[in-house]
Amino acid sequence: MERDHSAFSDSWLGGPLPLFGTLSDAEYADLGFRCGLEIHQQLLTRRKLFCRCPAGVYNQGEHQAEVLRHMRPTLSEMGEYDGTALMEFKTRKDIIYHLNKDTVCTYEMDDAPPFEMDDQALDISIAITMLLGCNVVSEVHITRKQYLDGSIPTGFQRTAIIGTDGDIPCGEKSIHIRQLSIEEDSCREVSDAGHVRTYRTDRLGMPLIESVTDPDMTTPREAMAVGQVLRHLVRATGLVRTGSGAARQDVNVSVTGGTRIEIKGVPCLRAIPRLTHNEALRQRTLVAIARELEHRGAKPGYLPQGGNDVTSAVRGTACRFIGKAVEKGATVMAVPLPGFQGLLQVQTQPRTGFLKEFSDRIRVIACLDTLPNLVMSTQDVPTLSSGEWERVAKTCRVGPEVPIILVWGSERDAATAVSEVLIRAREAFVGVPEETRQALDDGTNGFERVLPGADRMYPDTDLPPIGLSDERLEHIHDSLPLTPWKREDIARTAGVGPDLAARLGRHRAWDLFAALLPILQESDTPALTASQLASLLLDRSCPRPLQTAAAGPWWADTVRKLVSGDLIPEGVWSAESEPLEPWPREKARAAVEDLLQAIPAGELPESPLQRDLVLMGRVMPGVLGRVPGRTVRSWIKGRNRERTS
Repeated sequence: MERDHSAFSDSWLGGPLPLFGTLSDAEYADLGFRCGLEIHQQLLTRRKLFCRCPAGVYNQGEHQAEVLRHMRPTLSEMGEYDGTALMEFKTRKDIIYHLNKDTVCTYEMDDAPPFEMDDQALDISIAITMLLGCNVVSEVHITRKQYLDGSIPTGFQRTAIIGTDGDIPCGEKSIHIRQLSIEEDSCREVSDAGHVRTYRTDRLGMPLIESVTDPDMTTPREAMAVGQVLRHLVRATGLVRTGSGAARQDVNVSVTGGTRIEIKGVPCLRAIPRLTHNEALRQRTLVAIARELEHRGAKPGYLPQGGNDVTSAVRGTACRFIGKAVEKGATVMAVPLPGFQGLLQVQTQPRTGFLKEFSDRIRVIACLDTLPNLVMSTQDVPTLSSGEWERVAKTCRVGPEVPIILVWGSERDAATAVSEVLIRAREAFVGVPEETRQALDDGTNGFERVLPGADRMYPDTDLPPIGLSDERLEHIHDSLPLTPWKREDIARTAGVGPDLAARLGRHRAWDLFAALLPILQESDTPALTASQLASLLLDRSCPRPLQTAAAGPWWADTVRKLVSGDLIPEGVWSAESEPLEPWPREKARAAVEDLLQAIPAGELPESPLQRDLVLMGRVMPGVLGRVPGRTVRSWIKGRNRERTS
């Protein structure tokens, strides 16, 4: 080593990590923040994608059979192994599938060839591709994508590109859509402990589309906004499933000096800003660590080739979790990391240090998932005694200033853990390793697997290409719904306010609103405005069956009465069945006077404005749906003026 770093200072990091919400757009630009999205959305079809099992049928743990599988990697078309497949193979997982006879078939267990792609699913995916402004392919070519985590029993997912090169608006910006694909959904994970992972197969094979954007988003909040646009677009079609798990999003993040990191399993769009902010700062820190290692003169070649068995050196230790593991026959291995003095304690994310990057690798790949699964000689928490650490350092032939990581488990798992510690340490010299990371509930992320590459894709030999005729594409194009942003423009032109128009543009009631709008335009002076009509349709008390075009005849009659003044908007939902008829003027005035007389004068505020508000609040519940609110307000103000004069 060129320099002694026992006196470590982290001033090179540029200060503590800023919290989410404290960085400006300009500061994200200085980081070189870039983000892209992959939105997965289940389609509303009757059947699964490549078989005839029903889609959308779930069972809550009920199953009649189990299947045990062990996954092995296969060579790509170029004779290469995918890195992710090799990583999953190292975990040596037993994959168990719970099968329910109502939701699974021999195709999904890879015991029968696939059926042709479901036509309904293909048509829906083409329609959404067109709405995204993408160029639709002339032939659909089905490929296989390797998945050795067990989420698909065959070990691969069938997928096909439907369109490329589209654009969607987001504020004043245009976001490029790289491609849209259709694919079969994976299993639902039940549990994952040690070397056993269990899945439920009811979701398996359901049609799913994946919309992929370019990394055009330059702030975390912009990434969430684009996700909302894509979500609103597909939901506005009425052709996709909704509810828990029906839509899932992966987020790709990079900063200057870093690399593309995919965060999977983002639970909701609201989680995107905090997750992407924390990942950007993690990458900034890892880049800084790599520069510090270079500044110190440290090199990957200084790292050991393997670990040291120190089981005998720690036998009988007072460290409870290591002592119990040794008593049960665990092997304890030590890995010295020369040049890493003070670096493993550096904060990479909120409440998360660099050491967790090593712990995550061990947890996922060596399957040592009981925490803590490692300890470090320079940690500020009680572990081994000073004498035990001295014996460990002597075995490793390093001085006391060199940090040492201890791992323990079965002989085979401990050896895998040592290998992963050294792999992650060597990657530290590069900066940010290419990884797929898991979104965590606290807004941070953890290692899930290495980032897959092109080697996991290869052509499917069971299914021929699907030609898309001009007639088929024209038929789909002619029946396309309007996009939410076009609907919003129409509503605002009709006089609906911006916020209400935005809600209406993505709501199921849009078609009904569009059908009823001409009725308003038939009258020169309608008593109902477009905003009032939109508010009625979007009112939470509006029954869902009345928010669809099927309820058009009932609504047409109701709107005509509202336009002519025979009904008032407040009266539509004041009754459980038919709208309330307005009272004649004399009856209405008398009812309002009776309610006003019943209010004690001592309960009214001195301020005229506050008095009017209190009186309105007391009177309106008694005449709601029978007397327009503006009429009641006018009478109250006139009555107060008479008393004042």
